[in-house]
Amino acid sequence: MAYAFDFSLINPANLKVLGEGMVVSLEITLTGAIVGIVWGAILAMMRLSSIRPLSWFSEGYVTVCRSIPLVMVLLWFFLIVPQLLQKVLGLSAASDLRMTSSLIAFSLFEAAYCSEIIRAGIQGVPRGQQFAAQALGMHYGQVMLLVILPQAFRNMVPLLLMQGIILFQDSSLVYVSALADFFGRAYDIGERDGRTVDMLLFAGVVYFVICFFASQLVRRLQKRASI
Repeated sequence: MAYAFDFSLINPANLKVLGEGMVVSLEITLTGAIVGIVWGAILAMMRLSSIRPLSWFSEGYVTVCRSIPLVMVLLWFFLIVPQLLQKVLGLSAASDLRMTSSLIAFSLFEAAYCSEIIRAGIQGVPRGQQFAAQALGMHYGQVMLLVILPQAFRNMVPLLLMQGIILFQDSSLVYVSALADFFGRAYDIGERDGRTVDMLLFAGVVYFVICFFASQLVRRLQKRASI
């Protein structure tokens, strides 16, 4: 017997709640992507630096982050960050810092993956560009910011966008901190109405549609970049 999906669940009231959850998911994705790219670029430059302590720190940071499951990182930050911020900023114990801890965790975790993408992009720029810039009297920071990174980012944009799509998918893991993102709202609605399977199927379709069209856009950008 075929499963009968209850389409009455997709009503204006539930869509409003799901929309609020989608805002949370997109906020996590955008914040994690932007901060991750900025911090990842810094880590990449540190990794390629001739200063050993900076290179070792960057390598250790990336290795640790890529060796630990994201859900575990989110759980650690959910338990540690609120207590730390309460002590440093003098916040009350009743303050809801779930969103803040999730944003910090995603940003720092995402930076490790962006760092490797950016490092590969930097190394893909011909070394002659760096030598020519240094011959003009530029120091390492100027060479990176004004010559190398602008060229590297042009080739890295498709990969960074694909990493952003993966981050959007991973944003559903904030359920470990009971944060009401799109997936969490869908699950709550399904559990409330006794139709959990229906709502999770609907959430899966929404994730698929968004990620599919986003990946198609990235492919078009990649083709243009290659031309």
